[in-house]
Amino acid sequence: MTDRFRAHIVVNVLCTVSLMSIFLTVIGTWIGSRGRRRGLIAQQVAPSAPECYTVLTLPITKGVVFVQKHLTVVHFSPTGGTRRAALLLAEGLAERIDELDLTLPAPTGRAFGPQDAVLFAGPVFGGRLPALMTQRLKHCTGEGTLAVTAAVYGNRAFEDALLELNDCVTAQGFRVVASAALVAEHSISRAVAAGRPDGADREQLLGFAPAILRKLASGGDISVPGNRPYRAWTPSRAVPAVSETCTACGQCAAQCPARAISPDDPKHTDPERCFLCMRCIARCPQHARTYPAKAQAMVDQRLAPLRTVRRENELFV
Repeated sequence: MTDRFRAHIVVNVLCTVSLMSIFLTVIGTWIGSRGRRRGLIAQQVAPSAPECYTVLTLPITKGVVFVQKHLTVVHFSPTGGTRRAALLLAEGLAERIDELDLTLPAPTGRAFGPQDAVLFAGPVFGGRLPALMTQRLKHCTGEGTLAVTAAVYGNRAFEDALLELNDCVTAQGFRVVASAALVAEHSISRAVAAGRPDGADREQLLGFAPAILRKLASGGDISVPGNRPYRAWTPSRAVPAVSETCTACGQCAAQCPARAISPDDPKHTDPERCFLCMRCIARCPQHARTYPAKAQAMVDQRLAPLRTVRRENELFV
C-alpha cells in the first residue's frame, strides 16, 4: 500500500467523521427544538387554571378556554323553552351544570357563596318577568356571587324583562357580569319562532361563551336595554279551556306553578291565580286543555307578521 493511498484513506475517514458529527448536531438541535415546541404546546393546552375554573377545548372556539368548574342554572320555565335556551347557553360556560327549578309549585331556594357562579333565566311575559318568578327569586341569596342573566322571549320583544331580572338578582346579593336576550318558541302562538332554540341558536350561544367567561374572570358592570319604571302589564283573565277528553288525572294541578288548578276538580281554574303560563296545556297527557279559541285567534292574528321574522339572540357584556 503506497503512502499516497494511505493518505487518501485517512482523508475519507476524517470527512466521514466530520459529516457524522454535523448530522448528529443537526439531529440534536431538531430534537431539542421539538421538545421546546412540545413544552410550549403543553403550556397552551394545559395552562394552570384558577381554582374555580377548569380547562376545556370547545369546538366552536377552535381552542382551549378556561371554563367554570361548576355553574348553577336557576330557571323559571313553564313550558320548557326558557330552560332549553338557558342550558344551551350554560353548555359553553362550565364543566358541570346543575339546575334549580323555580317553576315548581313548591320551589326551594338556595344560598350561594362568593365562590359560586349562577345563570338566572326567566321568560318574558308582556315585556316583563312573571310576578311569580320575581317573588321566588327572593329565596335565592348571594354574597357578591357572579351571575349571568338571560331573558327568553317568543320572537316579539324582551322590553324591560332583562333589566327587571338584573335588578331582582342584584337586590339578592348577586353581581351581574353578563346578560343575554334569547329567543324560544312562543308559548301561545307556537308558529312564531317554531322549534327554537334550534341548531343555529346552539352555535350562536356557544359562540357567546368566550366573552362571558372573560367577564366572569374579570368582573365589571354591564348595561342592558330597558326602562324604569318597568312597563305596565296585566295578564289576561282568560283561563285554559278544558275538553271532554279530560280524565281528571290531576297532573295539571300538580304541575301548576301558581296552584290555580284545584286538585279535587282539575277542570276548574282560578282566574285570579292563573297567569296563562301555558304549563298545564303543555303537560296535559290527554291534550285536553287549550287556550280559549277566540283568544287564540286574536293572538295568532296579532303575531302573524313575526312568523317569517327570525330575531337573533343578543349578548350584553
